[in-house]
Amino acid sequence: MYRWEITRAALAQRVFAIVRSKTYDEASATADTLLSAGITSLEISLTTPFALEAVTTLTRELGDDAVIGAGTVLDATSARMAVDAGARFLVSPSLDASVIRTGHRYGVPVFAGVSTPTEIVRGLELGADALKLFPAADHHPSWVGDVRAALPQAPLVPTGGVTIETAPEWIAAGAVAVGMGSALSEGDRETVAKRAADLLARLADAVPEPGEAGALDPYGD
Repeated sequence: MYRWEITRAALAQRVFAIVRSKTYDEASATADTLLSAGITSLEISLTTPFALEAVTTLTRELGDDAVIGAGTVLDATSARMAVDAGARFLVSPSLDASVIRTGHRYGVPVFAGVSTPTEIVRGLELGADALKLFPAADHHPSWVGDVRAALPQAPLVPTGGVTIETAPEWIAAGAVAVGMGSALSEGDRETVAKRAADLLARLADAVPEPGEAGALDPYGD
């Protein structure tokens, strides 16, 4: 698959889950719960012990049924290791040119971290496939609308502090997707399944109609 195809698949549901756990077993259980709940895109944070092994196992077992990425990728070395482990996309909390170059060298999209308009423009210049607005808790969803009035080409993915209640607001403001961790994955399988189904429906309803503010979406239909 081309990078744009992977990016489109990773952001198709307007949300990707973030798995950040204290142990490998806990990460595997969380990923299984999220995937069973219908979430088709998730990142395994490299702060999780044996994260790369989890990426390899999930990618091998799921094939094209889900898009598994690696998160908290901080440098070229960890980017290459994540690619070798089978990560389909890379996510970073920061804007590092070497991470983008490494991912692109091997055909893997990179969602680079930004927090200001200056960083957004720099990320676009470096060719980031999407821009992770981090931490989203420092901004209001209306900020996305304000920024995209000047930079409508910026594919923003708010992450860090996004909740079930605010996620649709970010999409309505023009974000292409949101990244969510414990706010999505907390609870037993039944609770997560109900939460995920409700969230996916609300995100679909929040997508701006053509012609509305925030309607430009480089990865949606």
